[in-house]
Amino acid sequence: MTSSSDGQFFRAGGRGEASADINAKYGRTPGLKFYTHISDQFSPFHSTVITATESEAPFVLDGLLRHQSGVTIEEHHVDTGGATDHVFALCYLLGFRFAPRLRNFKDRKLYLLPGMKPPAIMTPFIGGTIKAGHIVDNWPEILRLATSVKAGTATASAILKSLSAYPRQNGLAIALRELGRLERTLFALEWMRSLELRKRTSASLARGEARNALARGVFFNQLGEMRDRSYEHQIHKASGLNFLVAAIILWNTKYLEASITDLRQSGVAIPDEITKHIAPLGWAHVGLTGDYLWNMNPPLSPDRLRPLRKNDLRDAA
Repeated sequence: MTSSSDGQFFRAGGRGEASADINAKYGRTPGLKFYTHISDQFSPFHSTVITATESEAPFVLDGLLRHQSGVTIEEHHVDTGGATDHVFALCYLLGFRFAPRLRNFKDRKLYLLPGMKPPAIMTPFIGGTIKAGHIVDNWPEILRLATSVKAGTATASAILKSLSAYPRQNGLAIALRELGRLERTLFALEWMRSLELRKRTSASLARGEARNALARGVFFNQLGEMRDRSYEHQIHKASGLNFLVAAIILWNTKYLEASITDLRQSGVAIPDEITKHIAPLGWAHVGLTGDYLWNMNPPLSPDRLRPLRKNDLRDAA
């Protein structure tokens, strides 16, 4: 019921360079990013293409609301770059627990409700008072905005981009920001108190980073380039890569289960406490280059799997 999302940069080549941007973080090579959502079961369930210079925050909710898969997400994790006040507010309104990893915590100010006075030890962390009046005055518009996103009338990314572009005096943008500050303050206080929350967030983001390593590895042996100019073709490439990664994860999961069962039957003790830390993201056994010989009638075990290779653990047992 948890998931994470992260952007992965791929350089552009050929005709694709004309539609790509240069981001100083990734060097002087033009490229774009695949922004992918992955569940706590390692399955990627949504992917979109964004420019290299674009903020990832507006696309967090797109994957949670428009993934068209069977997963039901309750808690979502992102890195610091995806954590904005507007995303905090919309996640709260739409029923998602937003749990980003907070870095540079000393620079992230907390906000109080009117009339509250912080303890002296917390004074350096206080950035101001929440303008509750803006939230109250614009509450019907806030609910209308959340309903539009939930119903699919407008995408969350389009709305968040529009709100970010509005002038400072726009009432709805200010009200949503103030609501987001309230949610971010509550989350930041829990982040300081809860070691379990920090561990859970770091573990979830580590799954996404490991999945990105697999995706880069199978994208033409880490040498893949985006050579398509049109957004439609770029989306097809991102979806194709997602499908390939999901197929490898499924293959690894099936054979990891068979291997663990076989080892246990051979007398090797493998506690469940260990197996839950095994990730089906390895790709050293995947042929990335060379010739491929397709055997249409491979030898299969009764459960339709290839025979397992012997290993030292079984021999030792």
